[in-house]
Amino acid sequence: MAISLSDGRRSGLAQIAGHRLFWQIEGPPDGRPVLLLHHGLGSVRAWQKQIPSLTAAGWRTVAYDRWGYGRSEARPAFSPNFLRNDASEAVQLLDELGLDRVCIVGHSDGGSLAILLAAEHPERVERLVLVAAHIDRESATLDGLRSLAQAIHTQPLKGGLRREHGPKADALAQAWVERWLDPALEELTLEPVLAGIRCPTLVIQGELDEHATPEHARRIARGIHGSQLWLIPGVRHTPMHEIPEPFNARLLEFLGPTIDPQSAGLVESSASGAMRR
Repeated sequence: MAISLSDGRRSGLAQIAGHRLFWQIEGPPDGRPVLLLHHGLGSVRAWQKQIPSLTAAGWRTVAYDRWGYGRSEARPAFSPNFLRNDASEAVQLLDELGLDRVCIVGHSDGGSLAILLAAEHPERVERLVLVAAHIDRESATLDGLRSLAQAIHTQPLKGGLRREHGPKADALAQAWVERWLDPALEELTLEPVLAGIRCPTLVIQGELDEHATPEHARRIARGIHGSQLWLIPGVRHTPMHEIPEPFNARLLEFLGPTIDPQSAGLVESSASGAMRR
């Protein structure tokens, strides 16, 4: 049974695929929905510098902690197919929340999920923003992960993760890093699915991203017909945190009006018809 939002609830827990996921919705109830998908060690809080700008512009933001993260239920391990499984859970959550079509902004792992959603459920995605998304593991990706494997055990990252995820933080971070470094993921590639993405797409990456080369972003942009590419000089893996104001301005420009263009077209047609009569 879908979750009813008519009672004014703006956050809650949804039972998805046998575990509970924390979700929150901000902004005007009649605003166009934009789904925010966090990175591999993040949570809803990853978008704290974007949600106020989006809602002030009239968007309705939908964010959630993926399984194992933030206020969602603990996750014992990451399966080799965790990206595809998490993408499936995102669709199930949209169904629970009664949302048919959304714009999507995904960062890092969240960008990989967004790629899968847009390619395999094109009817659900209006516009797509991919921020430092991965389609496979480069040598730069592995180098960054090896550095991260050490950092998760030391301050300040260790403390930050515990504030983000509570007592499950240490096990979560270790399991996530081990999965991405697992040789079983060597053959992982999402490049073939890029051609299936038909919605307007903006690809964003910092030129100094410690987990991917600029060529990685170029490959994603080349694979998605008609996509835009924004490679940002002097920026690393988290442009939405490093340069929030320029990032938010570009994001809002790309997402466009907060009124559904299809609805606006219907209203305009109806008005024109009334004038002709």
